[in-house]
Amino acid sequence: MTPPDSSLPPPADSAPREWKHVTVVFQDPPSQAPRPPRKQLYLAIALFIVTLFFTLAAGAQFAAAYSQNQALSIDEFIRSLKLLVQDPLALRTGLPFALTLMGILLAHELGHWFACRHHGIRSSYPLFIPAPTLIGTLGAFILIRSPIRHRRALFDVGASGPIVGFCLALPALAWGILHAKDVPGLTSRSELVFGAPAVLQIFASILRPGVPVHNLLLHPIGRAAWAGLFATALNLLPAGQLDGGHILRAVSERWHRRFSLLLPLCIAPLGYFLWGSWYLWAALLLLFRFLRPAPILHDPKPLDTPRLFVAASALLIFLLCFMPAPVREPKQSGVMLPQSLPLHLRLTAPMRSV
Repeated sequence: MTPPDSSLPPPADSAPREWKHVTVVFQDPPSQAPRPPRKQLYLAIALFIVTLFFTLAAGAQFAAAYSQNQALSIDEFIRSLKLLVQDPLALRTGLPFALTLMGILLAHELGHWFACRHHGIRSSYPLFIPAPTLIGTLGAFILIRSPIRHRRALFDVGASGPIVGFCLALPALAWGILHAKDVPGLTSRSELVFGAPAVLQIFASILRPGVPVHNLLLHPIGRAAWAGLFATALNLLPAGQLDGGHILRAVSERWHRRFSLLLPLCIAPLGYFLWGSWYLWAALLLLFRFLRPAPILHDPKPLDTPRLFVAASALLIFLLCFMPAPVREPKQSGVMLPQSLPLHLRLTAPMRSV
């Protein structure tokens, strides 16, 4: 818990009338924030290694499914999880997927980390979350350990991660599409059907003209890029303390408060019609809206024009990556996932918080 900084003016609702005529000038700290302690670096490395093994298992499954003209295989995934203990070297076929996904997520978090250091904000090293999901992880995050004092810092920290991750995911997506297989009836033979974000459809129309996007079986590198784009879209949701929430709050605190309340109410119906995990996201956003409200920004200065342009770019990235139904079961194939399979094994969305 960070104690309040006595050098900051009191909140607007409790400040005396004289404060209304005071102009507060914010300056960047004179030096970078100190590095986190060494033991935290050891923890970050350990979590990275464990997550790498789980993503190797996920990648081996995607590689096996790709060779069999399938989008994924639950049986192969369970077999790959067993190989983690029995013969980890047998998972080397999962390296293309694992390294691509870990690289995208690490670039995302390092974007936040370097932005924090630039503005003198204390933060942890990037910490990965290993998990036995279909992509091998629940994402990564950093912990902010000191106050964010002005809008420019808040904006830079929020926008740097998703933009860097998106730029790294694009060439991997292009490579995955160029090496994708044209499999007619792919959606009818798969245990799960993956959604196609707008950026994938645009790339497919340019790189593989004439091939229906629903027939494209992405190479595992392309599937890792898909997972990275999906994580980017979730982080750019303009609410709470997600990256998109930081960006919107830096632009307008009033709109941030409104979207933090309205967005969960808007995405909850998507859980009923399209993807059940939207219920979870709506609940989490509402929970953080009331239990962990964003601290007050004592900075009346608006963002400059270049940052407003970057904010518009972040909105475009969100629209290009967002999928109302990122994963679903096929309707006409007769293939159903076993009901005993835990929900988090069907596909748990990567999560990251700042």
